[in-house]
Amino acid sequence: MLLYKQKKSQNAKGNRILISVTVLGSAGPIRFVVNEKELVATVIDTALKCYAREGRLPLLSSDLNDFLLYCPNSSIEALSPLDTIGSQGTRNFMLCKKPQPLKIEDDVKESTRKASGNWKSWLNLKITSH
Repeated sequence: MLLYKQKKSQNAKGNRILISVTVLGSAGPIRFVVNEKELVATVIDTALKCYAREGRLPLLSSDLNDFLLYCPNSSIEALSPLDTIGSQGTRNFMLCKKPQPLKIEDDVKESTRKASGNWKSWLNLKITSH
């Protein structure tokens, strides 16, 4: 009778599923069990904690807002952090860092400065070698 009550209370919480999260650039997937009603944001947080606990490389930040979770089989868009993980219909996911915005003005200034520095040093080398 006691076992029956435990199983019933577990089913009331929702089904638990084994998911596989592949971190882009890492050797292999991380596998862990989650409730199918867990939010995507919670899954990202759990994946980052498991990744750090296992000592995997490359090192990642622990801020879940820096990452996006993708479902590689269904769409090229990242999953919304407010979606439930069980609503995706799959158990394989990919975790990627969010793309960092480029500062074009700073990059152009830096490349111009480097190019002019290289040109001047090349010119000085040519003049002094003759």
